[in-house]
Amino acid sequence: MTGSKKNLDLPVDTKRSLIEMSHPEIAVVRQCELLGLNRSSFYYQAEETSESDLQMMRLIDEKFMQYPFLGSRRMAEMIGRDLGDPVNRKRMQRLMRVMGIEAIYPKPNLSKVNTSHKIFPYLLRNLTVNRPNFVWSTDITYIPLEGGYAYLVAVIDWFSRLVLSWRLSNTMTVDFCLDALERALSFGKPDIFNTDQGSQFTAHEFTSLLVNKGIQVSMDGKGRALDNIFIERLWRSVKYEDVYVKGYRGLEEAEQGLGEYFEFYNTKRPHQSLSYSTPREAHYAAVC
Repeated sequence: MTGSKKNLDLPVDTKRSLIEMSHPEIAVVRQCELLGLNRSSFYYQAEETSESDLQMMRLIDEKFMQYPFLGSRRMAEMIGRDLGDPVNRKRMQRLMRVMGIEAIYPKPNLSKVNTSHKIFPYLLRNLTVNRPNFVWSTDITYIPLEGGYAYLVAVIDWFSRLVLSWRLSNTMTVDFCLDALERALSFGKPDIFNTDQGSQFTAHEFTSLLVNKGIQVSMDGKGRALDNIFIERLWRSVKYEDVYVKGYRGLEEAEQGLGEYFEFYNTKRPHQSLSYSTPREAHYAAVC
């Protein structure tokens, strides 16, 4: 491994094999950059999940997008009716835990609370968001893959609906959320940054980055569905317009496809709430 950047046209598995976890001088992140390998692709390993469970998780995800208020009992009942075969509730509870889904009036709880982390107050109640870079927010959603699954995080501007950054990972650690935040902040910064109370977003590394830049941190009230409504609407668009339609086979394919979708979403997809402007048009017209 040398310090000069190379564009190696090699299979992902081959690039992974070239990474030296204990290299004395070059960090894993830098090695991935030199090889042209996404860090999430390096860390990705196929989940040891049965085909039957993966199919059921896909059904749960689709049903939850339609009816996010469903708990495990009603979810099992409705999917069982659709399949014409009863679904065991304990199995449903187990799979919903794996997916990070809970019916919480009605927001999915993909990021669990860490009670040792500081919780910031919710700052957006009765607030008029009338310009770009006033309020940004972030969230995580579950992405079904063929033979596995992943998690998607995105940062969005509330005024323009512009997706400022996104990252895909097969684990819900703070790292990929921090990567997305750092990427978004390379374009500017908001007055207020809103998240839920999940452990990824309450982690010191995450909140200190915001506080040190003079950004006010806002967190959803526990169990409140509408505190982060714009990014919830984004997830619905992502799932129904891209993920469910394409049925991604693996993480690398999903990263490429989602990149294309977010480019379409930002630059070509008109929004009725934006007077049929695209998010990028609305964002930069107001900035300029």
